[in-house]
Amino acid sequence: MERRFAERKEALLAECEVAPQVFAGVAERLAQFVEPFAALLRQPAQRDHATDYVSGLLSDLERKNVESIAYRHDQDRGKLQHFVGCAEWDHRPLMTELARQVGQELGEDDGVIVFDPSAFPKKGAKSAGVQRQWCGRLGKVDNCQVAVYMAYASRIDHALVNARLYLPKEWASDRVRRKAAGVPQDVRFQTRHAQALEMLAEQGDLLPHAWIAGDDEMGRSGGFRRDLHALGERYLLAVPSDALIRDLDAPAPEYQGRGAVPKRPFERVDRWRDARSDDAWTRINVRDGDKGPLEVEVATCRVRAKTKGRLMKHDETLAVVRSLGDDGATKYDFYFSNAPAGTTAKEFARVALAAHRIEEAIKRGKSEAGLSHYEVRNWLGWHHHQTLSLIATWFLVRETLRGKKVDPADHGSADSRRRRHALASAIPLRHADPNRQQQNTTLAPQRSSPVLSLQST
Repeated sequence: MERRFAERKEALLAECEVAPQVFAGVAERLAQFVEPFAALLRQPAQRDHATDYVSGLLSDLERKNVESIAYRHDQDRGKLQHFVGCAEWDHRPLMTELARQVGQELGEDDGVIVFDPSAFPKKGAKSAGVQRQWCGRLGKVDNCQVAVYMAYASRIDHALVNARLYLPKEWASDRVRRKAAGVPQDVRFQTRHAQALEMLAEQGDLLPHAWIAGDDEMGRSGGFRRDLHALGERYLLAVPSDALIRDLDAPAPEYQGRGAVPKRPFERVDRWRDARSDDAWTRINVRDGDKGPLEVEVATCRVRAKTKGRLMKHDETLAVVRSLGDDGATKYDFYFSNAPAGTTAKEFARVALAAHRIEEAIKRGKSEAGLSHYEVRNWLGWHHHQTLSLIATWFLVRETLRGKKVDPADHGSADSRRRRHALASAIPLRHADPNRQQQNTTLAPQRSSPVLSLQST
């Protein structure tokens, strides 16, 4: 066993080596890559600015703002500032082209569309949509802007495909602030869930998918889950630990012969989890790691959920994913799904892992393509910068896939082990090495049920 994992470790290290030919011709490929996006702009100068700006976002500049990018190209910053900040060009066709390419190159029939809000800390009160609100990046309520991102994940890779700037109610009703920040007159207050549904309506058909996923802000809304269910979409949405359920798989209380037939009381999902025995968990082998197999465990039941005192009209499945982080702490993620009753724990685990990739995609955009480096205050400039940054991030994804094909160490097919492992790096996972002393014993029950593997999915 140890020899097997030593060999696997050597293989993983070998995959980290990048062949020199991977970087050959990258400038020419970037120019060709930008062409279909730039072609959607009406003016030749705008097309040139788009190419320069994307190139700057992909450069090694420390701050990838308009001024730095303009100076890198030895240009007058005023023209590039005008192009990003206030030039009249519609970003939406570029987003549509981005989604079309992502769907074409990463698309799989069981792909996952993921929604996730992300915050940008900001000073002052003039930037569009900025106010004191929850900032996940800081872990507290603070002055920030919030965007809702849409991503696509498959076994091949993952990419951001759309974004909406959230406009709080206070902003939506303040004519003076709206005018100063250039918020269009037709923009009204929308919840983040409504923004997600709008993006889904615009681009969902371009992205082959079988699932909609999102974090607990998305999942805690019963209305959002009802809307997706009415649209015929299959969802797996995270919910907080205090979400209320009635376990439909458990026996009802004994009838006493008088009054209404009793039903099981509602309980919190974390208390339902605490009552599970070891046999309730299905262990799933996600992938091999250098320290041993990486696994998660999943427990499920059919439920009727109650959200803010309102009972859901359709049954759902509660899926609890248990994993072990590198610090040895056990982590639980709770999900509601409207998937058919026969959906396997293995499938829930696959989709849950895919859902976590949007966090990685946002982080990649912020760290490598200047997603958070904008210095514009108005509505138009924010969407222009975000669109071009998402396009730049997509170029990085394509180059990564190209590098895997060029790398002589990778002889796999389109369904190689390397690509099958693409969904398995987001959730903190446990090492199933029985000799690892710091391993959490609650994740190592003695049981005879087989370990399922995601490697064949």
